[in-house]
Amino acid sequence: MTWGLSGLDTTIVLVYLAGILVIGTTFSRYVKTSGDFLLAGRALPFWAIGMSIVVSDIGATDFIAVAGGTYRYGLAQANFDWLGSMPALLIAAFLIVPFYWRSGVYTVPEFLGRRYGSGVRSFLALAWGVILVLNLGIMIHATALLMRTVLGWDPQFSIWITTAIVGIYTISGGLAAVVMTDVLQLIIMFVGGAALVARALYEVGGLAALRDGVLNQGAQYADHFSLYLPHDTTTPFPWTGIVLGLGIVLSIAYYTGNQTIVQRALGARSEWDAKAGVLLAGFLKLFIPLLVALPGLAAILIVPDLQNADEAVPSLIAQLLPPGLRGLMFAAFLAALMSSVDSNLNSAATLWSRDLLGRLRRRLGRAELGTAAELRFGRILSAVLLLVAAFIAPEIEQRFSNIYNAIQTVFSLIQGPTLAVLLLGILWRGANRYGGAAGLVSGVGLCLLLNSPAMDGLFPSEEPFLFVAWWSFVFTLAVTWIVSRLTPPESPERLRGLVWGEVRNDEAVQAALRNRVARLQDEGDPR
Repeated sequence: MTWGLSGLDTTIVLVYLAGILVIGTTFSRYVKTSGDFLLAGRALPFWAIGMSIVVSDIGATDFIAVAGGTYRYGLAQANFDWLGSMPALLIAAFLIVPFYWRSGVYTVPEFLGRRYGSGVRSFLALAWGVILVLNLGIMIHATALLMRTVLGWDPQFSIWITTAIVGIYTISGGLAAVVMTDVLQLIIMFVGGAALVARALYEVGGLAALRDGVLNQGAQYADHFSLYLPHDTTTPFPWTGIVLGLGIVLSIAYYTGNQTIVQRALGARSEWDAKAGVLLAGFLKLFIPLLVALPGLAAILIVPDLQNADEAVPSLIAQLLPPGLRGLMFAAFLAALMSSVDSNLNSAATLWSRDLLGRLRRRLGRAELGTAAELRFGRILSAVLLLVAAFIAPEIEQRFSNIYNAIQTVFSLIQGPTLAVLLLGILWRGANRYGGAAGLVSGVGLCLLLNSPAMDGLFPSEEPFLFVAWWSFVFTLAVTWIVSRLTPPESPERLRGLVWGEVRNDEAVQAALRNRVARLQDEGDPR
């Protein structure tokens, strides 16, 4: 089914595409250093940070995939935006982000490298660098799926169109271009999403009629309005997995250890802006399930028996929205998807340039790159990573039941172990480099084992990423604690400024941090 865009729809979409290209490329004139390219010169205001965090998070994973998940599994999917966001964003704003921002780092692995040593930094950077490129491929695939459903375009053609557009403004303008285009894209998404919700509810007769209609579809829909499903459910969302895997591990890990999210806060113009931006993101996230879950449920009544649940909302738009609104909604979908692509691209480039290839050059004794050369290197690297992701994208549909589960499975490979070493490193002075390295490597190894075919049937869920996240988190905590207790502790001097209790009670560290914060605010770029 295609949408059959009218001339008005096409005009709206073209204006949107031209707008993001103009906004994105405009910021290229302000990019003079790698700090400008990777962290927007540390000049981002809180409102831009908050809006960019939300739009980076809700791109492909909500407008298409969460709606598709709701169509297939019900409201349990909405927990990823409620239980899976609010507590985690509060922890990020008041505990983790201040540590990151004051330290002046560019990446999460860079911070953990200061706490646990260069081995942990390299391992984590490599793991996250690969995962972000895989996730970038998933986002590009989601865009191709949308264009196939809407326009009937060949998926390969759609993949390369997306790659070209995002590449132009992200590679030229860096993080500032990504964030400012995200602001425009969030506004378009909220307006377009609200229009679709209103039209879908009108079509089914309101909320009460929607609930009654879905529950009357048969026994397989009996739990579609339940936020928590039984432990033995075959869906990916049993209550045990939601509470333990999502509420305690994946959500906190996502908002405190995922470079794509954290990078916005690291680019803040002040510590206050970093905190306020994260809190604003939490407030905006409250409304996301209303924009995506309700249309997913309505699609059960309007377009039943879809073979691919991810086509639920695109199919709704094709049937319900008139010319003009259809073009606006298509623009909203493109905004959601492209914001995810540009965010993952910029973050992947930051990891590879700062924590991997840049450090490798120094290890090999190569001369430091000059300002212009370092900036050029970052842009070339972004282009290479984007091309790699574009070649990965066609493989996604063959390996996962829907886009959302693909994303969560990929992130579950690293988020549990990352969170474990991060929390122990900040909250417990006894954690040392030996424990951190052993815990991280063994935790990721357990993730790979639990996701292997040999473990099929171990958990009730067919795609058990929530259980994988929980048990890898617990296992990493245990290994890090045991190895740290059995090996020599870190010296007090090495822990200064890195452990919560030590920072709060150390006047010299507090004074140094105040001076650093003042310097960051005066100079913009700490380097």
